[in-house]
Amino acid sequence: MKKSKGRTGRKRRRKCLQSFMDGVNCSHELECIKLKKWLKDRGFEDRNLRPARFSDTGRGLMTTKTLQAEDLIISLPEKCLLTTATVLSSCLGEYIMKWKPPVSPLIALCTFLIAEKHAGEKSLWKPYLDVLPKTYTCPVCLEHDVVSLLPEPLRKKAQEQKTTVHELYVSSKAFFSFLQPLFAEDTETIFNYSALEWAWCAVNTRTIYMKHSQRECFSLEPDVYALAPYLDLLNHSPNVQVKAAFNEQTRSYEIRTKSRCKKYEEVFICYGPHDNQRLLLEYGFVAMNNPHSSVYVSSDTLLKYFPPLDKQRNAKISILKDHDFLENLTFGWDGPSWRLLTALKLLCLGADEFTCWRRTLLGGVISARNEQQTLNITGKICHFLIEETQHVLLQIAQMKKNRENLKKHLALVEALRLEDLKILQKSAKILCNLNVATT
Repeated sequence: MKKSKGRTGRKRRRKCLQSFMDGVNCSHELECIKLKKWLKDRGFEDRNLRPARFSDTGRGLMTTKTLQAEDLIISLPEKCLLTTATVLSSCLGEYIMKWKPPVSPLIALCTFLIAEKHAGEKSLWKPYLDVLPKTYTCPVCLEHDVVSLLPEPLRKKAQEQKTTVHELYVSSKAFFSFLQPLFAEDTETIFNYSALEWAWCAVNTRTIYMKHSQRECFSLEPDVYALAPYLDLLNHSPNVQVKAAFNEQTRSYEIRTKSRCKKYEEVFICYGPHDNQRLLLEYGFVAMNNPHSSVYVSSDTLLKYFPPLDKQRNAKISILKDHDFLENLTFGWDGPSWRLLTALKLLCLGADEFTCWRRTLLGGVISARNEQQTLNITGKICHFLIEETQHVLLQIAQMKKNRENLKKHLALVEALRLEDLKILQKSAKILCNLNVATT
């Protein structure tokens, strides 16, 4: 029979249990050990953060001590950051400086990532490359069948993202060929479309904002990217606030928390007050119960409920367009937005009220009839979007059964649509209460 280790042993077991309750420590994994050693060689060592896997967010960082407001979460030395300066100091540098017209800072970073990944064991950045995701879930990576399930206007933006990356690839092919002397293999096989898509996603989803001085060897696009190994394991939460910037005195990129974080909890940072459509578009994930989430109403949906025989219809649409009231019309957790209601109020103006359109745009009440009709149509649009969302959720459920290879991507769209449904159902209740109050 084993002897009890007493109070110290029990305390240690409790600590261990606590860490597993919140996240599974994975700092013992070979990839993490190699990354920490590589960072230590570059002047970074952190005793307060541990790589861990969490049930909700996947891989992230947990704190081994309680963090108070204004505490320093992480301070990553400049030597650890991957910037265009890193690219220029590599063997790619002389080729970038010779190439005309100049490449963009974005393409320079993408090219570096592809080249280093291809170098494998020979790459000085291998410990970092090994912890980068092998695949991404940004819309550019989604199949057409999955993109078609996205709500408007995200569907349109997803198509634009695909076009952007494809055009970037086509316009960079000549530059990639110019790099041939650096490689034994054909550059067409190294710098193929899927390689660029992966590199573009890595830069787009993981870079921190860091302004660099403009260099003549690059195009005029802003050079504001920096990949930050280890720091980029910090996940996003819309409910935290942080202060992040490059410290010129310490020559390190520093993040300070503005909120408390308990020992052994996951440490979060905030990428910005983004709704879920923006998070999916830019980062390839959605945040549950996101206070910034919105459901967008397209101009087509907006106009569907107005009679084409309205003699002022075209004039009303022109006014809305001229005053930027056909975009960013939303339902949120607190119901229809002021912009949506204002656009609808203008469309609901009677022939005898049309001259009051300026007052409508400023938020003025025109008539009880106008207010009631606006609420009625807002309710119809809300119920239409609820039915449309429920229909898409049924489609997703069916596709998940038949398309095993798309399960991960379908689950992402499903999460987005479920959040939309919650918002719309809450908005419907708010509208119902408003209708009761006005009758």
